[in-house]
Amino acid sequence: MSTRDPSEAPAAPKRRPGGRSRRVRAAAIAATLDELAERGFAALSLERIARRAEVNPTSLYRRWGSRERLVLEAMLEQVAEHVSVPDTGSLRDDLLRLARTAATNATRPEVAAMARAVAAQAPHDAELAAANQAFWAERLALDGAIIEHAIARGELQPATDPIQVIEAVIGPIHLRLLLTGQPIDDTFLERTVDTVVNGILHPAKHR
Repeated sequence: MSTRDPSEAPAAPKRRPGGRSRRVRAAAIAATLDELAERGFAALSLERIARRAEVNPTSLYRRWGSRERLVLEAMLEQVAEHVSVPDTGSLRDDLLRLARTAATNATRPEVAAMARAVAAQAPHDAELAAANQAFWAERLALDGAIIEHAIARGELQPATDPIQVIEAVIGPIHLRLLLTGQPIDDTFLERTVDTVVNGILHPAKHR
């Protein structure tokens, strides 16, 4: 039998602040990725995303305002969840881990669809192009920590450009994904990383 004083009001359940907002965001991002994978960017709309996410379209318009901003947030979410910055103490090992993670992430169906959609539509859509540029600026800055760590360890010269090195590693992955259709296997990733590492550790002498 309960010993609670009947005059005491039951305690109100505690609510986590922002819980509904987080649920709407998670549902919208998941729906965006699914829609891109199934239909492509051309058919993407906030109304269709809202139906799939089972949320009110006004919630999406209020939070993002456009499909381009929502796509950008979905892209950044993928980076935060699936791309970590390794720090093994070895430049080659760090770059190889980055390449393997980037390849795994890039070949996931929803991410591959998003990459193809953005590559196709960005030249014709200024807002999407700006979102894509913002995504890559953040992605390259994040991955550039690998090169900064190598410089701090003395593996690389201080003048080494982190962005250029990261582009040289992950660029071939996206070239095969978007253009050539060649396989992105581990042999390819190792050769790519070794080419980059050998190039920056033993640069050709210009006469």
